Amino acid sequence: MAQVLISLKIYPTDIMDLNKLKQKIEKQLPKYAIIHKTAEEPIAYGLSALIAQILIPENQEGALDQLEQTLQKIPEISQIQ
Repeated sequence: MAQVLISLKIYPTDIMDLNKLKQKIEKQLPKYAIIHKTAEEPIAYGLSALIAQILIPENQEGALDQLEQTLQKIPEISQIQ
């Protein structure tokens, strides 16, 4: 089965340990989604965004929308690009 790699920039609501945010995201992800790689991108004044590369199946209908909706439900996330 082919997979698609999606890169998302995830902005936290406040300055925080992004490893804890990554762990929360991993627990909330749908079963078909897997975090491939993460990185931190400094924004300003100690605030950093989490860059998450997530693998999802190519043939899973509505997978990206469902993934974004799941991530938006996490209180520590303010915005996703």
